[in-house]
Amino acid sequence: MRKSMTRLLAVIIAACLLLGAVPATESQTPQARIKIDIDRTIGEVHPNLFGNFAEHLGRMIYGGIYEEGSPLSDKDGYRQDVLQVVRQLNVSILRWPGGNFASGYNWKDGIGPKDQRPVRPELAWNDLESNRFGTDEFLKYCEMAGTEPYICINLGLGTIDDARHWVEYCNESRHTYWADQRRRNGREQPWNVKYWALGNEIDGPWQLGHKNAEDYSKFALEAAKAMRSVDPNIKLIASGSSNYGSNADWIHWNSTVLNTLRNQIDYIALHTYINNRDNDLEKFLAWSQTIDNYIDVTAGLIKQAQSGQPNPRPIFIAYDEWNVWYRAFNREKLEEVYNFEDALAMGMFFNSFFRRADVVKMANLAQMVNVIAPIMTNKQGLFLQPIYFPLVEFSRQRGNQSLDVFVSAPTYKVGNRPALRYLDVSTTYNAAGKTIYVNVLNRSKDKDIATRIDNQEGELLGEVGVWEMNHPDLKATHTFGDDKKVRPVTRTISASLSNNGFSYTFPAHSLTILRLRLK
Repeated sequence: MRKSMTRLLAVIIAACLLLGAVPATESQTPQARIKIDIDRTIGEVHPNLFGNFAEHLGRMIYGGIYEEGSPLSDKDGYRQDVLQVVRQLNVSILRWPGGNFASGYNWKDGIGPKDQRPVRPELAWNDLESNRFGTDEFLKYCEMAGTEPYICINLGLGTIDDARHWVEYCNESRHTYWADQRRRNGREQPWNVKYWALGNEIDGPWQLGHKNAEDYSKFALEAAKAMRSVDPNIKLIASGSSNYGSNADWIHWNSTVLNTLRNQIDYIALHTYINNRDNDLEKFLAWSQTIDNYIDVTAGLIKQAQSGQPNPRPIFIAYDEWNVWYRAFNREKLEEVYNFEDALAMGMFFNSFFRRADVVKMANLAQMVNVIAPIMTNKQGLFLQPIYFPLVEFSRQRGNQSLDVFVSAPTYKVGNRPALRYLDVSTTYNAAGKTIYVNVLNRSKDKDIATRIDNQEGELLGEVGVWEMNHPDLKATHTFGDDKKVRPVTRTISASLSNNGFSYTFPAHSLTILRLRLK
C-alpha cells in the first residue's frame, strides 16, 4: 500500500511538471491575502504624523539636545552630534516644553540674558529648572533641525494673560511691548509659531492645576479667544483625555471639550503609552485594538460636535504623546532601554495612524533624546535605540495617500476581546512616483505567514523593494559602542507576478515595508 501511494504521488508530480505547474506544499500555500486598490483613498499621510516631543524632564533638554560647555556642542550649547541624528530622524514638528512640566512653567522665566534668569523648583518631576533653555533657544533649535515648533501653554497654574503674551512675544511683527522684548533678546523678525496646545493632560489628577471637563473647557475657550486675538492664523490643540480610568470618564471629557471649543480648536490631543508587563509579545502587539478604539471613538465625538453646524470647523486628532513606556516608569528619569519588540510596536502605532489618516493629522513620539527616547547620550557621544529605525523609514511615506486595504489573515484572541489578525497592515500610495508602500507587522511570535498580495488598479512591475526589521532575540538591545545588531535590512527581489499579484512570506515577529512600483 505504501509503495503504491508513493508511485501515485510520483505520477502526480510528473504530470504537474509536464503541465508547467508544481504542487504547492502547505508552507507555500498563502494563508493570508492583501488586496490593494489605489482608488480607495483614506486621506493624506500628513507630514506632522512624524513629530516628536521635548519636555523639560531628566536629560531630555539638559545633557540631551543642549549641553553648555561640552566639546560636542556649538558655542550656544546645542549638541551637534544629537542635532545630526535628529535631522536624520526627519522630525516634522517638535512639541515643547511639556508635558506635565508645562502646567507649572512660566515662560517669562526663560527669556532674556541667561545669567539673569531665575532658578525655580520644578514641581511636576521634583527637579530644579535653570531656565537656561527657554523660548528663543527652543525656536532656534527648531530652525536648526528643520522642524515645525509646537508650544504647549500653561493652562494648569497659568493665566490667560500669560498665554496671549506668549503668542505676542513669538508672533507679533508690530512694535508692542512683548514683541520689543523679543527684539531686545536678539530676534528682530517674528518666530511665527503656528501650533499651540491649550494645556497638557488637564483631566489628570497628577497635573498641576487639574480641572474637571467643564472648568477646563470654559478656561480653554477664553484662552483660545485671547490668543487668536493676537494672531488669528494660529492652530490650536485642545487637551483631550489622558485619564482612561473608565470609558464614561474619558468620553465625557472629550465630548465636553469638543462641544465647548468646536468653533476655536483645530485638533484634540490623545495620549497613549503601552507596555509589555506580561512579557507576551502577541498580547503586547494587540495594543492596536486600544489605539484604534481611542481614535475611532474620538473621531465619532468630533462628528457629533460638528453635527447640525452650518459650516463646521474642521477638527482633527493630534496623537501628541505616544510610545512604549513601563520599565523606567518611576526611576532613572524615565530613561527606557528599548529592545527589538519595542521596534515592532513603532510599526503598530504608525499602521493605526495611517489607517485613520482622514482624522489623525499629527503625532508626536514621546520623547526625542534620553527620556523614553530613540536617541541616548552620554558625555562622550550617543547611540541609537532599536526604535529609531522604524521612525526614519515610516517617515518616508509623508505626503502619500493612505489606502483602504483589504486584509484576510489568520487571527488570534487576547482575553475576551474580539479576534484580531496576525498581520497588522497599512498601505500608502505615492502618485508622483507610482509607488505603493505595504506596511506589514507580523504579530505572531513563531509563525511565518505566506501571503498573496494583489493589486487592483495599475500594472505591477516585478521588482519589489524590501525593508525588514527582524531579530531572533525579542529582547535584544543597544548600548554605547554597540548599536548595530538590531537594524533593518534592505533588499530588492524579483516577484513572480501572476494576475497582477505575487506571493510573499512575512517572517514571524517581523516588521516589513514592501515598495511596489506601477508601470
